[in-house]
Amino acid sequence: MIIRPETEADRAAISDITKAAFAGHPYSNQTEHRIIDALRAANALTISLVAEDKGEIVGHVAFSPVTIADGSIAWYALGPLSVRPDRQRQGIGTALVTTGLKMLEATGAHGCVLAGDHRYYGRFGFVTVPQLVTEGVPDEHVLARSFDEYRPVGCIAFHPAFFVS
Repeated sequence: MIIRPETEADRAAISDITKAAFAGHPYSNQTEHRIIDALRAANALTISLVAEDKGEIVGHVAFSPVTIADGSIAWYALGPLSVRPDRQRQGIGTALVTTGLKMLEATGAHGCVLAGDHRYYGRFGFVTVPQLVTEGVPDEHVLARSFDEYRPVGCIAFHPAFFVS
């Protein structure tokens, strides 16, 4: 398996994998594939990686810029993260997130935030930061990982693409 930047030829597979990965998920409104398309259309996909195995796309992760109320710069959102359902629990998501975070840090980013489960994302250094919130997301699901000593505070504004219907 290789992790590489997405190409235009990968877009349909990314959409299909994302739809399948989030189908029936209790916290999903089934728009994750549209979020990726909207981020791409807005030129806001800072990093977009696919996992390819034997010529097939089996996973995808996106990173995009966020705004934080305290004026923090160079912070990004992780997500959506998708792995084809028949390939989940095989380390593909871990490989995508690990590679993406390394690439993001190498760009000079100060950190990354997400709305997700600390039991999964904690292994990558994400923690709940009580002073960091995002509208409509329970505090325990707002997670951050700083690449330096700075810890932002305030409300996180994800890219408008996250609110497509």
